[in-house]
Amino acid sequence: MRILIVEDDAAIVDALSALLQTEGHEVTAASRQDEAVGLLSSRTFDLALLDVTLRQGTGFGVCAAAREITPAMPVIFLTASDDEFSTVAGLDMGAADYIAKPFRARELLARIHAAARRAQPEYAREPLRIGDVEVNPATAMAYKGGRELALSALEYRLLLVFAQNIGKVLTRDAVRDALWDSGGEYVSDNAITVYIKRLREKIEDDPANPQRIVTVRGLGYKAQG
Repeated sequence: MRILIVEDDAAIVDALSALLQTEGHEVTAASRQDEAVGLLSSRTFDLALLDVTLRQGTGFGVCAAAREITPAMPVIFLTASDDEFSTVAGLDMGAADYIAKPFRARELLARIHAAARRAQPEYAREPLRIGDVEVNPATAMAYKGGRELALSALEYRLLLVFAQNIGKVLTRDAVRDALWDSGGEYVSDNAITVYIKRLREKIEDDPANPQRIVTVRGLGYKAQG
């Protein structure tokens, strides 16, 4: 993704840029409202991270401009942990999310990816399949052989992520991001193992010998159609 960071703390900009670039994202930074608005007017971005307080102007001003220039682009505010007013004001302006400082790298990445997914309303709206398992994102329901599966919210989220990534190896970190996004709580490696096991028990013909969600030793998991 092409991500715009609007933040006047150089140390935070450097840390965020390094983190996002490591994940393969293209990063552009601005420290002033007028500079950020100029960038939004002249370039295309997939997502913006905005601090509320800037050297000139505010993150609110940048968000308002973004809503006019690129209304579909998700905006995430970076706020102080005790700044409830800024959090509410940002969300009221149409921000997709907010991250309280100081934030954890893994949580930030998960929230960015979640906001980007939500910004694509047509993404994967058609039913997806893993073998004889059908996942319907439009209704948040899943079926095996035509019969509805009784899945928890986390199990459904996990199944949807696999269905959206047929043939791709998902690392445990990628799986953790998906579950964290859904449940709002950190998910340990042991919990991931449990969720994978439970999901296999519901979608595999032989859970002890899985064919739809297989383990790729040393790497993670892969869904096979």
